[in-house]
Amino acid sequence: MNIKDLIAREIYRQSGYVAPEQSGAVKLDSNENPFSIQEPLKRILTEKIFGVDLNRYPEAGSPELRERFAEYYGVKKNMIMPGNGSDELIQILCMTVRGRIKGVLVPVPTFSMYKIIALNTGCRVIEVPLDKKFDLDVDAITANIKSNFPALIFLSCPNSPTGNLFNRARIEAVIRKTPGLVVIDEAYGAFCGPSLLPLLKKYDNVIFLKTVSKLGMASIRLGFLIGHPDMIAQLDKVRLPYNINALSQTAAGFFLDHQDEFTKQIKEITVRRDELYQGLKTIKWIKAYPSRANFIFFSCAFDSNRIYNKLVEKGIIVKNLNLPPLMTNCIRVTVGTKKENEAFLKALQDITPERGA
Repeated sequence: MNIKDLIAREIYRQSGYVAPEQSGAVKLDSNENPFSIQEPLKRILTEKIFGVDLNRYPEAGSPELRERFAEYYGVKKNMIMPGNGSDELIQILCMTVRGRIKGVLVPVPTFSMYKIIALNTGCRVIEVPLDKKFDLDVDAITANIKSNFPALIFLSCPNSPTGNLFNRARIEAVIRKTPGLVVIDEAYGAFCGPSLLPLLKKYDNVIFLKTVSKLGMASIRLGFLIGHPDMIAQLDKVRLPYNINALSQTAAGFFLDHQDEFTKQIKEITVRRDELYQGLKTIKWIKAYPSRANFIFFSCAFDSNRIYNKLVEKGIIVKNLNLPPLMTNCIRVTVGTKKENEAFLKALQDITPERGA
């Protein structure tokens, strides 16, 4: 058997998404909330988990979860669909929207899973570079929008890995010009201010992605897709019946019951983000970019591969993004606790071009 003959060409050519395994390290690579749940809330959550009947399937379609999160986001229950993280929702979109118009357009650099999932589901992908300020190049995007292409355009707002918000007027220009859906991914929306959800009242070809992963519940893998009811009804046909397990549903209810605690954490993260940004600006061989998310993107004056390896030696893990030509010698660092941020800055300041990193 020649496995190459069995596997789709787009999949065989990929190296795949690989998350580094590091134990005992200061983990600043995955854009997680650095604060864990403390007592007595941890005890409350544990009691709720103990009450789950593990011998029974979870609620199919998660009706209670939909109702509660619809209220949380200020939309109607028939406008929301839960997913096993945003990744599953991206996959459902790519699998479903394959009609007369098809294909996926993504600005780059952006969240890598848009392209990976699109290719894995057999979609054609076109990438359009952002402008020099990492904003949308509307003219270039428009030039790539044809009468039968694309069905989906993914916009990360704030954008990962660059951390900036796209100009709203440019977002709306793209929405008006495309024949398909514009997916606005607000995974980091809690760190930047008002949501763009009101655009749902203005346009019928807009879909939103939300997640609790960045808010302190990454382990339960829960995301939400929000859009017009007719589109949700079609996407629901593709969603697997028991895609959200009972433990995640229970933990999600706990999140809603104790929103104030998570809101406090988000506020502290934004304070630490601004401190970290100011600290990075003091290092002469770094160019740090302002961020509206829970991470900071910066470029280095010399080899980021060596910088990354040096940080690993010091027990600090960041995201190395040395991907020419758009991201040459670039790194993304997650905002950590005050202690973690200080350790990262100290380790970075000890690295100099003269020492060869």
